[in-house]
Amino acid sequence: MTPFDFVLIACAIISTSFISGLFGMAGGMILVGVLLVYFDVATGMVIFSIIQFVANGWRAVLWWRFVLWRIFFVYVLGAVLSFAVMRYVAIIPSKAAVYLGLGILPFAIELLPLRMRPNIEWRGVPFITGVLTTVIQLLTGVGGLFLDIFFQKSMLDRKTTIATKAVTQTFSHVVRAVYFGSFVGIADAVPLWTYLPAILLSIAGTTLAAQVLERMTDAGFRQWTRRVIFAVSAVYLARGVMLLMGY
Repeated sequence: MTPFDFVLIACAIISTSFISGLFGMAGGMILVGVLLVYFDVATGMVIFSIIQFVANGWRAVLWWRFVLWRIFFVYVLGAVLSFAVMRYVAIIPSKAAVYLGLGILPFAIELLPLRMRPNIEWRGVPFITGVLTTVIQLLTGVGGLFLDIFFQKSMLDRKTTIATKAVTQTFSHVVRAVYFGSFVGIADAVPLWTYLPAILLSIAGTTLAAQVLERMTDAGFRQWTRRVIFAVSAVYLARGVMLLMGY
């Protein structure tokens, strides 16, 4: 890659870490799309997982006191079961499939009636969430949008939502890194020294987002989340179609 490519990726890391830190999602959608321009799916997913692990992990540290641990631990049980099944099947999606999946998922979720959307606070729902979100995450690269379905009917405030999603997504990034890392080596992607600045940039973006979140209302949080998600999804749908057409 050229120096310009590294600068572009660096800008993408800090900006998407800020977006994820502010909304608890959407940033990963953008970052994985950028990485797939430069890398194959398996390699891109490993790099993406490492960066997002740090960003989500740091976000979890910042909002630690708001985490609902009972949701997290049940979610982990479902995620581990799902990972075992997916690794046995060993599926690596194409770039076109990833882009189309990222683009279609938010619109498909929007069509689901509110009364049919389960509440993450209900008994047993965190386990189901862990199973299904992990499948989506390994097929499309990003499971945050799907995960949000289970939080939409809850009465949790924005800080509890961000904190609880942060710890579940941190674990999910480990699962995805292990999954795709079994197909490609980390050192085969980019020089190992490049991960340090990437990690520092992700921490910086996440820290800045925490300051903005403190000043945002719950209503504004939900409204801007929807706008960002649908804007990015439309771009990815177009990109997926172009790849299918050979462009």
